[in-house]
Amino acid sequence: MRHAPLEGGALNQRIDPRITRTTRAFEEAIVDLAGRRPVSQITIGDLADRAGVTRATFYNRYSSPLDLLIHVLSADLERGHRREAELRARGGHSTQELLRMSTAEVGDHVERHLAIYRHALGDPADSGVYDALVRHFSDYALTFMADGDHPGLPEANRRMIAQFMAHGFAGAIRAWLKDPSVTKDDMVDAAVACAPAWWAADGR
Repeated sequence: MRHAPLEGGALNQRIDPRITRTTRAFEEAIVDLAGRRPVSQITIGDLADRAGVTRATFYNRYSSPLDLLIHVLSADLERGHRREAELRARGGHSTQELLRMSTAEVGDHVERHLAIYRHALGDPADSGVYDALVRHFSDYALTFMADGDHPGLPEANRRMIAQFMAHGFAGAIRAWLKDPSVTKDDMVDAAVACAPAWWAADGR
């Protein structure tokens, strides 16, 4: 997948401001359009018109509207993970508290893009958004397991563990979005309650 560099840091100082503006225009366009209808129904022409650029400019950066949407959603999730890492490095919070805060961060992310996720999870043609969510959680779980000491972490294939946890968490989000009686707090409570003991153990 071709992705434009994200803003921030010294790298952004070397990026032509026009590239930054174009990147932002594309990101705003896909968030707006995907909040109105499933991403499978969004064309390159729709995005180019909404962003005020040519189709060729889009193809120089991304392969499809879904590619762009996943890029934007993943970047937002990563910002939440960075805040968690900063809190972890700063100390003062138990692993259990950090687990709840990081899970709530994901809930906040879903709420920021609620219409997008509801469109995606309600349309079989948009399974790519859900699949990307599972991949993101799986990658996060693998990184978490590799970083630090986790008393009780089983001697099992870590990719299988990560997939099990990722599908469970993404499934909880799907259940939340499909049932109007379920709140974000319900989802957070359930996800934290189902986390394995080694994930919340204070062994780091």
